[in-house]
Amino acid sequence: MQIVSMVPYHLPFKRFLANISYRLLPPIRRLGRVRTRVLSYYITSKFSILQSANANQLLEDKVKALKEKMELHEINSDDSCVPGYFSHLFCPKCKGGKSMERSLSLHIIQDADFAMWRCYHTSCGWAGQIFADGRETNQGINKKFKVISSMQMTAESTVLEPLGEKLIAYFADRMISEETINRNAVMQIAGDKDVIAFTYIHNGMLVGCKYRTMEKKFWQDKGTGKWLYGLDDINEASEIIIVEGEIDKLSVEEAGFRNCVSVPGGAPLVVSAKELPALENDRAYQYLWNCKEYLDKISRIVLATDGDLSGQALAEELARRLGKERCWVVRWPKKDESSCFKDANEVLKSLGAIALKQVIESAELYNRAQAQEGHAKI
Repeated sequence: MQIVSMVPYHLPFKRFLANISYRLLPPIRRLGRVRTRVLSYYITSKFSILQSANANQLLEDKVKALKEKMELHEINSDDSCVPGYFSHLFCPKCKGGKSMERSLSLHIIQDADFAMWRCYHTSCGWAGQIFADGRETNQGINKKFKVISSMQMTAESTVLEPLGEKLIAYFADRMISEETINRNAVMQIAGDKDVIAFTYIHNGMLVGCKYRTMEKKFWQDKGTGKWLYGLDDINEASEIIIVEGEIDKLSVEEAGFRNCVSVPGGAPLVVSAKELPALENDRAYQYLWNCKEYLDKISRIVLATDGDLSGQALAEELARRLGKERCWVVRWPKKDESSCFKDANEVLKSLGAIALKQVIESAELYNRAQAQEGHAKI
């Protein structure tokens, strides 16, 4: 214990040993090889414990700083507000409406560098963001989200909440873990256990939401801008994977790839025979141009769209716009003698995460794959 206390805990281990007083070295040599290894293991263990304690203290300090800043915005958080999870609080702006619901969704990110919130009450929509350090608060966009649905929903029913057991089981059946669900802030509409809400995040702020029933009916908030799903996951990436649906993005993450995004809408039936339109007129692919600053710095793009004809058409349209010279394409493996797996989630469910990873890593250069396909047809 005396040796440990003589050296600052934050020094790397080699410097830790180097800083031990030379007066202590002779006794260490006399211990012999076995005892020296035991002492080395003991010192290393103590050093790791001290490092871990320091990291935990830093996290606690950042959480405390965030909560103090939240109080300035009249957000009353409690011990349930912990990093990595969503908490539902009373909104200080609308007070939860007539029903006085906990409509404010608060999320402190895993490392507690910042926290963000949004009120899901349709008459409010208050949003904001605060940082643990000295950066200024970003109030975000006070956009009011309204659900457009064939279901008759009241304003109060549009509040989001964490997934319940039913939908967690649904994702588990598709081999998607709770960890992946929580990291991607997948939620459900409060009071409706059958509607999944895929939250679209840009620069840490919620910019939209896409809803899906278990019967595969989809809709989005009216006026929602078009963005790639998972956009913040490719902020620092030089290589990315593009898939055709949110669940496929989660599936690819289960295979070990977080640098994956999904297109927000469906695929075209066929490839357009027309020349590419001007950016402002390319409405079907506006999400690409909205994310241009992210995509321009990418050197390698793996297209892992669905294996059906419309998925192939989507891959071609994406490659035309992104540049075929930097695109690779995934070939989904055979399911049986007459068919192949359709998408990433089918491969994950049937063959597992390792197999999905291998399929993605075996992607072929797009032009070469197209040439081989054309030759096979001849």
